[in-house]
Amino acid sequence: MITNFVHVSRAFIYAFVASITTVSLLLAGFFLTEPAIGHSQDDTAVFTVRQQITGETSFLVDPSPVTMSGTISGITGGQATGTTDFVVISNNGAGYRVDISFTDENADGEMMEGETTDGGEIRDYGAGLTQPSYGYTSSSSAQFAYTVTSLTSTDTDPSFLNNGSNACNSGSTQTANTCWKAPDTAAFTIVNRSGPATTGATSTLTFNVTVPNGAIPVPKAEYYTATATLSLYVN
Repeated sequence: MITNFVHVSRAFIYAFVASITTVSLLLAGFFLTEPAIGHSQDDTAVFTVRQQITGETSFLVDPSPVTMSGTISGITGGQATGTTDFVVISNNGAGYRVDISFTDENADGEMMEGETTDGGEIRDYGAGLTQPSYGYTSSSSAQFAYTVTSLTSTDTDPSFLNNGSNACNSGSTQTANTCWKAPDTAAFTIVNRSGPATTGATSTLTFNVTVPNGAIPVPKAEYYTATATLSLYVN
């Protein structure tokens, strides 16, 4: 009987110790995790992440030098044209504008000069015209003129748009070789886009030299050159 009692007592003690140990471990685990559980929703932290994106407006493709198509006889006359494209890329939401100006190489008032003599026998188109004219206005002198069109017609400055009948700087019609402008040393806006051009926007400059039969004065037999500058601005 005593032996059985001892065995039972020991078993009870072992069971009691095991129970106490288990409970102690559970309590320890609870107290270790309780702060995280108890405070997980007691506080929040809100913050922002900010990054500036700068504006970029530039010529994706510069205009290339222009060689007019064909030669012109100085006495019997004729005409020649030449074109060059330029492409602007911009992420500026307000858009951009492009101005053109010409260099008066020898201060004689003419933008196209003889390369050998500096002669100014090829006059600036439509002397005195401050805006593009509808159609090409003839003259007794040789003339040099330019016009512009854009792949997206609304990119072209309104001064080169027409009303579809008889006037430039009026209406919203873009017609090739219709609104001609005199070259000038003063900058003149040729493109004015109202929004970004993230993949590039193309415009085309067309130049014209016309020499009438028996021009006064008669252009000398040499090459004539004009120098133009495009300037790009954000709106």
